[in-house]
Amino acid sequence: MMEEIKIQGTDYFKIAEQFALNGKITEAKAFGSGNINDTYLIKLDTVDNTDFILQRINHYVFPQPQLVMQNMRMLTEYAENKLQNIHLDRRWQVPHVLLTKDGFDHYTDVDGSFWRAISFIQDSQTFDTIQNIEHSQEVGYALGMFHYLIGDLSPEKFADTLPGFHITPTYLQQYEEVLPLHSNTNLSAEVKYCLKFVSDRQKWADVLENAKAENKLPLRLMHGDPKINNVMFDTSTNKAVSVIDLDTVKPGLIHYDIGDCLRSACNPAGEEVEDWEGVYFDTDLSQGILQGYLCVAKAFLTENDYLYMYDAIRLITFELGLRFFTDYLAGNVYFKIKYPEHNLLRALVQFKLAESIESQANTINQIIADLQA
Repeated sequence: MMEEIKIQGTDYFKIAEQFALNGKITEAKAFGSGNINDTYLIKLDTVDNTDFILQRINHYVFPQPQLVMQNMRMLTEYAENKLQNIHLDRRWQVPHVLLTKDGFDHYTDVDGSFWRAISFIQDSQTFDTIQNIEHSQEVGYALGMFHYLIGDLSPEKFADTLPGFHITPTYLQQYEEVLPLHSNTNLSAEVKYCLKFVSDRQKWADVLENAKAENKLPLRLMHGDPKINNVMFDTSTNKAVSVIDLDTVKPGLIHYDIGDCLRSACNPAGEEVEDWEGVYFDTDLSQGILQGYLCVAKAFLTENDYLYMYDAIRLITFELGLRFFTDYLAGNVYFKIKYPEHNLLRALVQFKLAESIESQANTINQIIADLQA
């Protein structure tokens, strides 16, 4: 019999039991490397592989978690129905929301924490870095399939659970508000580098929002966080089988997804690396991702979509670095950290990656043009 798991006074075993409708829990362990929610893999003694993911939603990041669940249920139910009506010559799965014994899509514990459960994609794994070119093509395919499956959904039907999320000018405003609170004395060389990096790019940061306002880019549903470790891979075939972590799905620009996917996947060093000065953007991997993405997405992309792809890659990298740096200046209130300078190092990694993207602008634009042809 498994021992009850208690961390910081919370009994995860009893919470998980609320969602375990078809068997007894045999194991519960921390899962993944996310920066926002607390995530656990719950294993059951069933023969039909009904293990599931249990998560405690971060109330600070998602102040209205019930809307997160509303969005998730609409999206997954629609995508699952669409998937059943098309023919694919490969495995693809959509994670679905599990209900409690009382029929709710969440459980609130005695401390007021908000818990939910999601089906686990069996015989699959994630990666923090790209393994090879074939792997990069699969990452691109996964994002393309995700956009295809939800492309017919009206974004107006979905709640904006994260107002301002992936709106770079909003992050700049938050940065400007935090900046005066930070002492300007005895600044390290790394902080000075970040300050100058942001200052040099402020006027350009509204490029995608301006395109949206001018109706050059349409409002669609976006994933919001399609980094490489949110793509599940079949452990036998090494093919992508699902896109997970759907909390950030909201109305927006798919360019933020495209940019974020390439940002995370084309950095061979990974995001959590101490040698930030050695970080670079791998254009061979970017070609593979875009090739995989466009084999699905060409059917619904417009001419303007292609025109703003490079801007998306550059902007989202700058944006994430800005968010990390702002959180560092604010005292590390948003992202989980392991030490006080963790968010500063994360910011340095993204800014260095953005520099590498900028230095290879001609190459990246040529890749986009060749694949569009």
